[in-house]
Amino acid sequence: MALWRCRMASGNLLNKLLHPPSRLPCSNFSSVAADVNNQSMVENMKRELLHLDINSQIGSCMPLAAMRIGTIIHNIEVNPGQGGKLVRAAGTSAKILKEPKSRYCLVRMPSGVEKLIDSRCRATVGTVSNPSHGAKKLRKAGQSRWLGRRPTVRGVAMNPIDHPHGGGEGRSKSSGSYGKTSRTPWGKPCKCGYKTASSKHRK
Repeated sequence: MALWRCRMASGNLLNKLLHPPSRLPCSNFSSVAADVNNQSMVENMKRELLHLDINSQIGSCMPLAAMRIGTIIHNIEVNPGQGGKLVRAAGTSAKILKEPKSRYCLVRMPSGVEKLIDSRCRATVGTVSNPSHGAKKLRKAGQSRWLGRRPTVRGVAMNPIDHPHGGGEGRSKSSGSYGKTSRTPWGKPCKCGYKTASSKHRK
């Protein structure tokens, strides 16, 4: 298992280290000393490879079953072999909460939701780069348009037919039949932890 986790070393290198080629006896003393030095160096490399922990190698991609508890990961697959779908935004990361011994692995998402993911799915060790992306300030309104973002109109500035917050005298959200609760344009509550995801996607 330890050798399987040594992703940094190729198969040819491992074969050469574990099964070095036999050499003819040398009569020259300097050649014998060089062979002894090379043999000790090979033994040191073997020892380092056997104790190499793949979880400390940032950027390594492997199945969740090969990782241990507490590993910080990103770019997680939802189905095996599908490609990374989760935790890909700048500066985000997820954490493995339980040892992936069964078919499913418990992972904590950046939102705080704990999700069960197939242990055969692959993920990348580490955090996504550019964590200061969200703190970047735009210089002018046109720069937001360069990024493809269109202007956002407030609900209280609309008519009652366009938004649940629309209408009324002044800046009032209490118009309409929904009372004073903040709502989305489609009538769903915005606050108090209202669950909007379908139950079949909650694992």
